[in-house]
Amino acid sequence: MLDLLALALAAVHFGVPLAYYLYATRVWLRRPWEVRVDEGYRPRVTVVLPTYNEAKIIRERLDNIYSQDYPRELLELIVVDSSTDGTAEIVKEWASEHRDLKLVLVREPRRRGKAVALNEALGIATGDVVVVADADALWPPDALRRAVAWLADPRVGAVSCLKRPAAPGPAGVEEGYRRYYNALRVAESRAFSTPVFHGELAAFRRELLERIGGFPADVGADDSHAATRVALMGYRAVIPEGLWVVEAVPRRGYSRWRVRRAQHLAQHFAKALKAVRRAPRGYRAVLLAESFLHLANPLLLAASAALLIASALLERSPVALSALALGAALLGLGGYRAWVVQQAYLLAGMLRNLWSREIVWSKQAKW
Repeated sequence: MLDLLALALAAVHFGVPLAYYLYATRVWLRRPWEVRVDEGYRPRVTVVLPTYNEAKIIRERLDNIYSQDYPRELLELIVVDSSTDGTAEIVKEWASEHRDLKLVLVREPRRRGKAVALNEALGIATGDVVVVADADALWPPDALRRAVAWLADPRVGAVSCLKRPAAPGPAGVEEGYRRYYNALRVAESRAFSTPVFHGELAAFRRELLERIGGFPADVGADDSHAATRVALMGYRAVIPEGLWVVEAVPRRGYSRWRVRRAQHLAQHFAKALKAVRRAPRGYRAVLLAESFLHLANPLLLAASAALLIASALLERSPVALSALALGAALLGLGGYRAWVVQQAYLLAGMLRNLWSREIVWSKQAKW
C-alpha cells in the first residue's frame, strides 16, 4: 500500500507542473500581448542600485548603467550603500568622472536589507519610473530603453527581465533550470502577469509603488511581491521575450544562494496566496498554480520518496525498489536533475523559514 500511495503522490508531483507548463507554453505563449509598446517613450527614470561590499565590481556596473542608450538628462542613478570595503569611495570617484549623469549616493549606517534600501531611494527618487538593479548583473545597452517601452501602455504597471546565467552552475543545474523557468515567465505575462520578478532589472511606475507603500520589508522577494501587489490592483506585471540580462552565479556557496532564493519565494507566495480571491480574473490561475508549485509540490516529492524508501525497507516492495532505481537513473538527464535539485532547494528554503527568514543575508562571492 505504501508504494501505491507513493506513486500516486509522485504522479501528482510530476503531472501537475507538466500539465501547467504544456498549457502555459501551448496556449498562453501563443496569445497576442495586447500591449502598446512604444520604443520612443521617454519618461524620467530613476535607477536604484543597492550595494554591499561591491568594490571589485562596482565600477564595471556603473559603466554598464552609463552605457545605456537612454537620454542622460532623463536618467538619475541612486546608489544606496552599506558597505565596509570602500565601495562608496569608488562610487564618489566614478561620479566625479561622469558628471553628465545625475548620481545620488545614500550611505546607510548599517545593513538593514534590500527592501529598506529600495524604500529609502524611493523616498527621494524623481523619476516617473523606478528601476531596481543589482550590482552583480549586467545589462545590454538597450535594456533600459526596451523595458521602459512597455510602460508606455497605461495598463502595464511593472516590467522585468529574463536572466541568462554567466555560468551554468554545478552540473549545469542553473542553466537547465532557467530554460523552463524563462518560458513560464513569458507565458504567464502573456496570460496577464507573472508573479515572479527579477531584481537584476525590475521597472515600476513610481506612483504605483507609492500607492502600495513601497517595497515589502518583511518578504525577501521584495521585487516579486511588489510586482504581485501591482498586478492585484489590475495592472499588468510582465516579462517580455528578448529582454535579457546576464546574472552572476556564485563561485562558492551556490547551494546556499539557491536555498535563500527559495526561502524568499516561499515567503512571497505564502503572503500572496492570502490575496488570491481579489486577483484579476486572468491572474488568479497563474497565482494559484505558482503558489502550488512553490509551496505544496516540493512536499509531495519528499513524501513520495519517503514512502518509497519505507516500502522498500519494510515491505520489500519490488515496485518501490524499481521506482527508486528509476529515479536515481533519471538523474543522469539534465532536465530531470535540474527539476529534482530545484525541489530540494524549495524544500530546504521552506524549512529554513521556520527559524530564519534571511531578510539580511551573508554575501556569496560571484566574480
